[in-house]
Amino acid sequence: MSTRFVLASASPARLKTLRAAGIEPEVIVSGVDEDNVTAENPGELARLLAVLKARAVVANLTDHATVLGCDSVLEFDGVAYGKPGTPEVARERWRMMRGRRGVLHTGHCLFDTSSKQEIRELASTEVQFADLTDEEIDAYVETGEPLVVAGSFTVDGLGGPFVTAIEGDYHNVVGLSLPLLRRMLIEVGISWPELWRSQKPFRYDESVASTYDETRGGPARAAAAARAVDDLLRCPAAPAGASAGAQRVLELAVGTGIVGAELVALGNLVHGFDLSTAMLRRANVRLPGHVAAADATRLPVADRRCDAVVAVWLLHLLDDSEPVIAEVARVLRTDGVFVTTTEKSDAGRYADGRGPDDTRSQDALAHLVAVASRHGLVLDGATSFVGPTRNTGNAPTYPLVRFRRT
Repeated sequence: MSTRFVLASASPARLKTLRAAGIEPEVIVSGVDEDNVTAENPGELARLLAVLKARAVVANLTDHATVLGCDSVLEFDGVAYGKPGTPEVARERWRMMRGRRGVLHTGHCLFDTSSKQEIRELASTEVQFADLTDEEIDAYVETGEPLVVAGSFTVDGLGGPFVTAIEGDYHNVVGLSLPLLRRMLIEVGISWPELWRSQKPFRYDESVASTYDETRGGPARAAAAARAVDDLLRCPAAPAGASAGAQRVLELAVGTGIVGAELVALGNLVHGFDLSTAMLRRANVRLPGHVAAADATRLPVADRRCDAVVAVWLLHLLDDSEPVIAEVARVLRTDGVFVTTTEKSDAGRYADGRGPDDTRSQDALAHLVAVASRHGLVLDGATSFVGPTRNTGNAPTYPLVRFRRT
């Protein structure tokens, strides 16, 4: 079975470190208020914060996962320094740090829900700082980088030239110790290469299908998605050849049929395709006789026969979305429409308080527009809908776009 590995941290540096080591974690931000946590010394503070982050995420999980919480603090003269937050504090700290040596502590907490094991560790690395001039400090603070990182510096960013020596694990200074994490994973029975293997395409088997609806926002999110899709199907005009009443909709990756059923309730006639037998069994209950097994790149539909094709949360899962878009273009009538979600990953990242992904997603809007144009599809409409509230208290807004067949 694949290991669901969750990073309970909003840190881009930690995510980048794991990705560089071949691991693509699921990111869930804990929402822990770090400012109100105290401990007897800086190392214990880092470890305690890591534990609180991991436990906060585990408390909201609905299925098994291995969760990693991390937090870093810089120690000088027995005092813990986290993120400075303001330029004034950052300048003051750097004037205290320059030419001196501090200790960067990173707490690690690994919580494996299957074995119910919680492992807490601390990695500490000595860091020697350059003797910066006041002008260099001012220039660095003006970049904004030291305001939002533990200890007011980075070793893998703009602050790299200001770190003259490191004694210990380099990755620990970035935000997590890879060798330590490997040892922690072994303690819960997970080998490092297993996390590489778990990055293979996700399989929607019975264990996933049985909890899919409840873990993906349930009827409320499905209804919101269906209303947004329906708005784009009916405005500004119905596709050529469609009746004035029900729209004939072909849904790709129909899943459990939860969105398709809502589209039917809005007056549409929906036919759905999917590759997962477990998902199709559930979809057939909601859309009896209107679902079938098929690959979205090889649809059992004749050329130019469809009025509308819908794909909700499909394209972001693909290594290459162009074959699907080309197939959609093949089956659509002239003036037929393709409605799809876009920027799904970034919508979730923004709701979690993080920036956009640094890799091009297959559902990125710019990418979709370029690919669609090659196959005679032109962007001509857009809307959005709101998903369930995340652990941060924010709700992601999912963009939905419409392409028309020329």
